[in-house]
Amino acid sequence: MHIRNIAIIAHVDHGKTTLVDKMLRQAGAFRDNQVVEERVMDSNPLEKERGITILAKNTSIRWGDTKINIIDTPGHADFGGEVERILRMVDGVLLVVDAFDGPMPQTRFVLRKALALGRTPIIVINKIDRPGADPLRVHDEVLSLFIELEATEEQLNAPVVYASAKEGTSTLDMDVPAVDLVPLYETIIKTVPPPPAEELGPFQMLVSTIDYSNYLGRIAIGSIQRGTVHLGDSIAHVPFDTNKPAQRGRVSKLYCIEGLERIEIQEASAGEIVLLAGFEDVEIGATLTDWDVQEPLEGITVEEPTISVDFLVNNSPFAGKEGKFVTSRQLRERLYKELERNVALKVEDSDTTDAWSVSGRGELHLSILMETMRREGFEFQVSRPRVIMRRGENGERLEPYEELAIDVPEDYLGAVIEKLGPRKAEMIEMKNPGQGLVRLLYRVPARGLFGYRSEFMTDTRGTGIMHHRFLEYGDWAGGLSGRSRGVLVSMESGTIIGFALFSLQERSTLFVKPGDAVYEGMMVGENSRPGDMDVNPTKEKKLTNMRTKNTDENITLEPPREITLETALEYIEDDELIEITPLNIRLRKRLLATSERKRNSREVKRDRDRD
Repeated sequence: MHIRNIAIIAHVDHGKTTLVDKMLRQAGAFRDNQVVEERVMDSNPLEKERGITILAKNTSIRWGDTKINIIDTPGHADFGGEVERILRMVDGVLLVVDAFDGPMPQTRFVLRKALALGRTPIIVINKIDRPGADPLRVHDEVLSLFIELEATEEQLNAPVVYASAKEGTSTLDMDVPAVDLVPLYETIIKTVPPPPAEELGPFQMLVSTIDYSNYLGRIAIGSIQRGTVHLGDSIAHVPFDTNKPAQRGRVSKLYCIEGLERIEIQEASAGEIVLLAGFEDVEIGATLTDWDVQEPLEGITVEEPTISVDFLVNNSPFAGKEGKFVTSRQLRERLYKELERNVALKVEDSDTTDAWSVSGRGELHLSILMETMRREGFEFQVSRPRVIMRRGENGERLEPYEELAIDVPEDYLGAVIEKLGPRKAEMIEMKNPGQGLVRLLYRVPARGLFGYRSEFMTDTRGTGIMHHRFLEYGDWAGGLSGRSRGVLVSMESGTIIGFALFSLQERSTLFVKPGDAVYEGMMVGENSRPGDMDVNPTKEKKLTNMRTKNTDENITLEPPREITLETALEYIEDDELIEITPLNIRLRKRLLATSERKRNSREVKRDRDRD
C-alpha cells in the first residue's frame, strides 16, 4: 500500500473543511445513500456554531492503490499550536488560498511553519467561481509570499491547482473547464513524497496529538517513523521531558483511519498514521519506541503565549447557584487537564489558592477554553486580559506586536485610520485592488487591539473585515488610553424592574432586561459619558390611589446589548471581572460594595496626588 500524508492549511474561511468534504465524497468514503451533513470534519459543537475549525482532525481517502492521510487544520492564528504539532506527522501541505482575498496574515503564519520544516507544498487557489475572483493575481501574490518566506527552489516550483471546493471541481489550467477533483488527487500523489520510513528498524513513533476514550483512557496519535508495531507489543514511552524516566507499557488497542471511521488493526508499519492505546500518562511530544532501543525523537516545540488572564473561583452573591463544578480543586484540576491536549496553553498557580494565571495565543484561544468549561458545568470568574512582557538583551521592556490586516470600504477609511492612531498602530502598507475595498496593513501593540473589534464593526457598519496575527516582540509603546465611557453599576440586589430601566436607557446602553437577577456591584449598562455611575435598577414605581390618564402607559425598552465572552474580554477594565456560569455571562466590579469602591477610589486619588 502506497501512502501520502498531507495537511490542509489556510487562512480562516478560505475553504479547507469544505474541500475535505468534497474530497471524501468523490473518493467514495460515503455510501451513495448515506446522509452526511456539511463540513463533516467540524465535529465539535463550537466549530459548528462559529463556522471555524478549532481542532486538527485526521481522515483518509483511497485513490487507486494509494492511501492519502489528510489532516484538516485550524486557520486562526490563535490555534497555531494545533498546526505546529501536526506538521510533524505529514510530508506535504495543501495551501488553500481564496481567489478573491489572496494571502492573508494567517496564511503567512501557517505557511512559514510548513516551509521551515521542509514540507512539500501544493498551492490550491480556491473559490475561482466567486464574483470578483482573480486567480492569476492571487497566484503571483502567493509566489511573492513564498519568496518572502525564503522558500527553497523546490518549494517555489510548487504545482498550482485551481479549484472550487463548493462545487467539487479542480483544474491545472484555467483554460480547461473544471469537472471534478481528479486533477487534485493526481497532483497530490505525483508531488507529495512517500513518508521517509524505515520498515526494518526498531519501532519509533512521535506522539503529535492526544485523544481520550472513557474506556481506553488516553490515545496517542502520530506517524510511525520506523519499524512495525503489533497489537500486544511491549514498548517504551519516553517523555518529552528527558529528566523523567521511560515507562513500559503494552499496546492494548491499535487503530488506523479509513474515511471518518477508526478501524481496529493488528499491526502497522512505518509511514502510517495510527492511534495507539496503552499508556495512561502519554503526552504530546513524547516518543513511543522499542523497549530495547530507546531512541527519543526531537520533541514538538510551539511558540510562546502572548496573552494571559486570571481564572478565579466565583465569589459573587450568585456563586454556586448555576454551576456543577465551583470549587477551587475542581477548577484547578480542569485547567491542568487542558494542558494534556492544548500545547500552546500555560497554567500557573498564583499566591492565593483560588486564582490561576492562564496564558494563550490570543483572546479567541482563551475564550474557546472558557466556553468549553462553561458548557461542561464549571462556574468561575475571569480578569481582563494582559500582554506577557519580556526583557530584551539590554534589560529594556518588550511587548508583543501584532500584524493587523484590514479590508474596509473607502467610505469608512478615515474613521478606521483615526481610531487606530491613539492605539499606537503604525501603517505598513495601504493598497486599493479596485474591488471597492481598501486593504490596510498595520503593526500594532497587542494591547492596542483590546476592545477594538467592536469599535471597528460599529465604525464600518459591519462591512469591514479585520484579521491579526502575532508578529514579534518590540519596544514598549507607552501608555494607552482605556475605555472612553464609564459603566452603570447596580447599588442594590434584587430583580430588575422595567420602570427603573426606562429612566436609565436615555443615558446608557443596557446589558440587562426586566426580570433578570442583579446584585450590588454588577454592571448593568454602559454610561454615555466617562466615569462610572451607581444606579438602582430594582426601583419600582410608587403606587398611589389616584388614577390618571398617564399612569398606566406602556414602557418601551430597547433590546439590551448582547454580551459574549469575546466582547466581555475586550470590554472590561482592570478593576472588573467576568462572571461565567453555564447559564449566564455577567460583568461585575472586583469590589462589590459601593462604599468600598468609593473608599478605594479616594485612596487611589490620594496616592496619585502624593506622587
